[in-house]
Amino acid sequence: MNSADRKETVSDEALDQACAWIARLRSDAVSAADRRDFSAWMKRSAAHRAAFDEMAELWGDLGALAHMPLDELFPESIPQNAHSAVSTSPQVVTAADGTAANDSWSLPQWLMGGGLVAACLVVTLWVGNQWLAGEQLREQTYVTRIGETRTVTLSDGSRIELNTNSKLHVAYTRGERHTELLRGEAYFQVARQTARPFTVAAGRANVRVLGTKFNIERNPDSTRVSVTGGTVAVSESKSATGLQPDTVKVVKDQKVSVSSTGLSQVRTTSADEALDWTRGVLVFRQTPLAEALEELNRYLQIPASADPSVRDRTLSGTFELSDPEHTLTAIATAMGLQEDHSDPNLTLLSPSPI
Repeated sequence: MNSADRKETVSDEALDQACAWIARLRSDAVSAADRRDFSAWMKRSAAHRAAFDEMAELWGDLGALAHMPLDELFPESIPQNAHSAVSTSPQVVTAADGTAANDSWSLPQWLMGGGLVAACLVVTLWVGNQWLAGEQLREQTYVTRIGETRTVTLSDGSRIELNTNSKLHVAYTRGERHTELLRGEAYFQVARQTARPFTVAAGRANVRVLGTKFNIERNPDSTRVSVTGGTVAVSESKSATGLQPDTVKVVKDQKVSVSSTGLSQVRTTSADEALDWTRGVLVFRQTPLAEALEELNRYLQIPASADPSVRDRTLSGTFELSDPEHTLTAIATAMGLQEDHSDPNLTLLSPSPI
């Protein structure tokens, strides 16, 4: 099998597992059982062996980086119980000293001199030769005005679409890709890097991924995360004193919100609903009026609010964003409300007089 074929057949999961095993085997606490389980893992699948081959072919001997602690950079990628992880694998014949016998994939075959270990660790830490050249910390802030959208491509290949009236701060280090959505909305298509997680802080929400696609709406009272591909970990930025912030996993076609009351239930969604704004429309399905106005306010020159007596009324429909002021009037008419412009800095929707 040549390199091109191998890249097509070896999954990200196999590469993750290979790197996790390398980190495990370089630990001072590695045991004979770990070595036997590693040998069994290598024998279970040709894809496992190909994952190691790919690391070797791509990066060669880079033993100077063998000390990099993958388990500290991204602990959830490390097998929590290496022995139980392969408990269903065939029995491996071992030598008298407890190491794998010669007919198995033994530890020394892959860890001679630490070079191949370093090769795998380098791949997980940074994809590209610029890391090896000592690339410095990169920080950048991206802003869109009302009525403007923008797409930016980051240094790792990740793409971010910024909605109107949004602000995003990006700070990349060698160990983490950190961003903060200071206001507005953004759609993230994150390039996968196994041990260099991508994080987003947005209001009361923290988001952590390896590589996936998701949309974040930051509103005054809550932050909504909608996933269109892969898996996202969403947690509270802070919780009540003495309690650990809650965290949930959100997968494709699911969404969750984070507010002062904590995490909401995970609910179903769709790419059409999550990314309606990229098509120049807003789609509401039994959406409370107050929530719908929060989204529309990103496009209005003068923000709108709902009277407390009507803020929980629900709204359904698809509304064009080319003329947001007209959209506000259409919503008010459809719901039997009036627009109060007595405050020059706020439009209030309230019940029409009888």
